[in-house]
Amino acid sequence: MQSLKRLVTSRHRDSLIRLKRNLSSLPINSSAGDLQNQVLVEGKASSRVAILNRPSSLNALNTNIGARLHELYASWEDDPNIGFVVMKGSGRAFCAGGDIVALYHLINEGKIEKCKGFFRTLYSFIYHLGTYLKPHVSILNGITMGGGAGISIPGTFRLATDRTVFATPETQIGFHPDAGASFHLSRLPGHLGEYLGLTGAKLSGAEMVSCGLATHYSNTDKLPLIEEELGNLVTDDPSVIESCLEKYSDAVYPEKISALHRIEVLNKCFGHDTVGEIIDAVESEASATNDAWCNSTLKKLKEASPLSLKVSLRSVREGRFQTFDQCLVREYRMSLQGISKRISNDFCEGVRARVVHKDSAPKVSPFLHFERLMIFWILLPNSYLFLF
Repeated sequence: MQSLKRLVTSRHRDSLIRLKRNLSSLPINSSAGDLQNQVLVEGKASSRVAILNRPSSLNALNTNIGARLHELYASWEDDPNIGFVVMKGSGRAFCAGGDIVALYHLINEGKIEKCKGFFRTLYSFIYHLGTYLKPHVSILNGITMGGGAGISIPGTFRLATDRTVFATPETQIGFHPDAGASFHLSRLPGHLGEYLGLTGAKLSGAEMVSCGLATHYSNTDKLPLIEEELGNLVTDDPSVIESCLEKYSDAVYPEKISALHRIEVLNKCFGHDTVGEIIDAVESEASATNDAWCNSTLKKLKEASPLSLKVSLRSVREGRFQTFDQCLVREYRMSLQGISKRISNDFCEGVRARVVHKDSAPKVSPFLHFERLMIFWILLPNSYLFLF
C-alpha cells in the first residue's frame, strides 16, 4: 500500500494537495451530534475502536458516516499515541453497504448532487483506509456486503466469524460492484471474482478466509477475548497485532456445498469473454448435471440486470490490470453514470423492486446492443478525475 501511496502522490500531486483527506470539501447533511452517534468511539490503551452505529439499518453507510470516519481516521493517523485502529459494527451486521434506499429517494427527488457527495465521501474514505499508515483491524461479525467490504478489505487485517455473511449483490439492483470491489474481486483465485461480482452469491466467514478476502477466522464466542486483548496492546507493530489474532484463530473448513469446491467448473463457466457465453456455459452445465449449485447460479444470473452484468464483468476484468486508486476512480465514474438515468433506470428500478416495494419484479433494460453498452464506457474517459 505504501507503493500505491507514492504512485498516487506522484501522479496527482497538485490535486492531492487540494483535495486529499480535506474534510471541508466533503458534504455533510446532518448535525455534529448525528455524526457522532452514527459512529461511536472507544478509546483503548494504544488504539481506537470505530463502531458503526445504525443497527436498525444494518449499519448502512451514508454521507454522515463516511465524513465522520474520514475525520476520525485522519486525526488518529496524526496522533503518535495511537498505534492502530479497529472497526466493528453494532447489532447483527458489520455493514450491509451503502444506504441504497436513501439514494433511491434522493435520485427520485432530483437531488443528484447529494448522491454524488455520498459517493465522493465514501470513496475518499476507502482510499484513505487503503493508504492508511497504521495497522487496521476490521471485525466482520455479521453481514458484510457491498460498501461494507469496501471499508474493511483495504485494511491490514479482516477478522471473519461464524456469523459473517459476505456478498457483492449489486447486479441484483441494477448497479455494479463498487467501493473498490473490482480491485479485490479481480485478485481472487481463478474466476471466483467474476462469479461473486455477477451473481451476488454469499460467502461464509470460512469461505472468506479460504479465498483470501479475510485474513483470520474465529468463532463468535471468542470475540470478547480478542477485543479485550487488542484493547490492552500498546503497539503499532502489525506482527504483534497479527499474533493476537492468530492466538484465537480457528481452523476453517468450507462446507461441501461451497463454490470453492467447484472451482474447476466455476472457472470453466466464468472464464468466458462475454456475459452471454457465461450464461450459456452455466446453462449447459446445469442441463448436463442438474447440479443444485449450477441451477442456483443460473437463476441468479437471469434475475440480475443484463446491463449490470455486462458492466460488472468488464469492471472486474479491467480491475485485474489496475491499481487500487485506478479502480476507485473508474468505479466512481461508473457509479455516477449508474445513478444518472442517462443510460438506464435499472438502479432505481432494482432498489424499488428488491428493497422498497419488495415485489421482486424489477422492470430492467433487456440485453442492450453492444453500441449502447459502449456509450457507458465512452462516458468514462481514460483521463483521471481528481477524486481524492
